[in-house]
Amino acid sequence: MQQVIENNGRISAELGNDGVAHVRLQRADKMNALDPAMFDAIIVAGDTLSRTPGLRAVVLSGEGRSFCAGLDTSSFGSAGSGDEPPITERTYGNTNKYQEVAMTWRRLPVPVIAAIHGVCFGGGMQIASGADIRVVHPEARMAIMEMKWGLVPDMGGYALWRGLVRNDVLRELVYTNREFSGEEAVSLGLATCCDDNPLERANAIAAEIASRNPDAVRAAKRLFDVMQDEGTDRILMAESEEQAKVIRQPNQIEAVMAGMQKRRPKFTDS
Repeated sequence: MQQVIENNGRISAELGNDGVAHVRLQRADKMNALDPAMFDAIIVAGDTLSRTPGLRAVVLSGEGRSFCAGLDTSSFGSAGSGDEPPITERTYGNTNKYQEVAMTWRRLPVPVIAAIHGVCFGGGMQIASGADIRVVHPEARMAIMEMKWGLVPDMGGYALWRGLVRNDVLRELVYTNREFSGEEAVSLGLATCCDDNPLERANAIAAEIASRNPDAVRAAKRLFDVMQDEGTDRILMAESEEQAKVIRQPNQIEAVMAGMQKRRPKFTDS
């Protein structure tokens, strides 16, 4: 049984009984290229998911032939026009609209697994980078594409690529906007693993995560953010603070009992 969370013509999101939300980019005729409506739909979906009870993991994929071809070039003419605020204005906490479509996945309180096939260029690459885990088809076509258009990556990429890619390698990919395969993406650090059926593999990973103590999973995701941004003293204290919140609580006790009794745990979602 799937509960429809969002279906706005550009994005669909359904929540399964296991707590896994399946989110799909739905502009298959344009290889899920990003137009203004897609930007808005992604942000709405992310915000809705963040407030969805029982959410334990998210699988993010694209319908049709590709994950996301990046910015819809026909939108170039309207970019920055009309009532849009300047891109330097922070309209979503610490981001602008274009950064939020990637950062919204990193902000979600649960792990996000991106399933990448076909092309994943430019903005699509940065959206995928917002996921916790990226499963790619070995023949997927990927690129940090912005330099081709005389631009710099500005949808959160520089924040999201920290710790993933060696600095000089990232510079080469940005400066040249060269294309690389899904298989190479794993060796570069931009993807987690390859699979001939990335969506199936992503679903399996999400199901495994959803079977764990949801309180501990959410705490672990918060700790990854601290690990990324804070010094050693703050990281050590954060570990202790998060552990104090989950240890000897009902879900943690249930995890222990289920393991000892060799049965599937029955967790309660807060």
